[in-house]
Amino acid sequence: MLARVGPLSTTGPAHGEHESVRGPDMHPMVKPALRRGWRDLNTVQFGMAPAHALTLGPVDLATGSFLDLLDGTRGLPLLREEGHKMDLPEGHVDLLVERLSRAGLLDDARGGGPAADALREDEEALDRLRPDLASLSLTTSEPGAAMGRLAARRAQRVQVRGAGRVGAVLASLLSGAGIGEVDVLDGGRVEPWDVAPGGLPAESVGDRRSDSARRAVRRAAPGRPARRGPAAPPEDGGPGFSLVVLAPRDDIAVHAPPPSAADPFMAVGTPHLYAGVAEGTGIVGPFVLPGETGCAGCLQEHRTDRDPAWPRLITQWRSGSQRRVRPCDLALATTVAGLAAAHALAFLDGHLPSSAGTRWEAALPGLNWHARQIPAHPGCPCGAAGRTEEEGEREHVARKGDRRETMAGQRPSAGVRREAGAARPAGTWRAHV
Repeated sequence: MLARVGPLSTTGPAHGEHESVRGPDMHPMVKPALRRGWRDLNTVQFGMAPAHALTLGPVDLATGSFLDLLDGTRGLPLLREEGHKMDLPEGHVDLLVERLSRAGLLDDARGGGPAADALREDEEALDRLRPDLASLSLTTSEPGAAMGRLAARRAQRVQVRGAGRVGAVLASLLSGAGIGEVDVLDGGRVEPWDVAPGGLPAESVGDRRSDSARRAVRRAAPGRPARRGPAAPPEDGGPGFSLVVLAPRDDIAVHAPPPSAADPFMAVGTPHLYAGVAEGTGIVGPFVLPGETGCAGCLQEHRTDRDPAWPRLITQWRSGSQRRVRPCDLALATTVAGLAAAHALAFLDGHLPSSAGTRWEAALPGLNWHARQIPAHPGCPCGAAGRTEEEGEREHVARKGDRRETMAGQRPSAGVRREAGAARPAGTWRAHV
């Protein structure tokens, strides 16, 4: 069912009444990412896909024609003049702009702040990123917010650990989407089976993996901004990496990520995401908020609880020969890289991805994605289980009637903790998985 914007009245507010929502210098623009069509003589539909489609009505012929003027080339004073020429009622333009803005259908062609202004001046980079900007406009509601978030990506620092078929492509995708600094760490030299479209090129075989992956990242970057060295701290003394993605080439490390690999991130609270291919299964997640959601340690503890033979199997797998080339289907690896990059960007843009406390898996040949929840484990030193219990106690008190308690804490994280703590569907785990 489509959501509907409230009806338009024939009288509207005074010119300055809604400046707090629109801003005095706003140049309104109906979001071009949403296709527009008339459902009937007086109802306009914005958008095709149900996730973002809205309807506006009743809309008379003059108002429908006026919508074409909301293209970002005019400020509010000029739009009011145009509305007067079209015999629209006094205040009607402001009311229309207000309703469209509150419905999330309106953008600001000059909004987003100083960082957005700087990006607009880099025409080459912006032209490369216009599809991403249009996509961001679908997930933001405030005019100018999409441009602001796209510009904010330039200040983000992400590290990808692993430069195989998944990691190198993933790093290039993040760079191409506008992330300002993407560092890649891996050892050894490029092998022929590391080569992948969008990742390490064939001519890099024999080169150091990290060096080759960083070159791929630079090639993918819009405008090719300068990059600092891999070990160099931020020049302004700011924070370290916003996110670390662990995309190991070793399929055992993908299937059963060693908790020790994430110790540095857990210690300083750096969010991190796992991704890779284990035999014929693609894996994305968990996305870990240290101390908030289930982590690799929680995964290991739960597996040991369910299968006493698990530690014995892991020891054998990790001590086995690694001389053979491990299975890593190219299309599956590319799919995993794309999905992991989308989850990473969702977090960097301010959302909580569905991989938080969850592993998404798809196996060849069916490729049916399904989620395996990873609840916080009380035996894991990450401390997320204790936070889950505290949150449950706060919710219990809130339900008793303390309304203020419902606003306490970090609500997005609390939502993830509640989901991660849900009962696991019967039959999800098998002894050998």
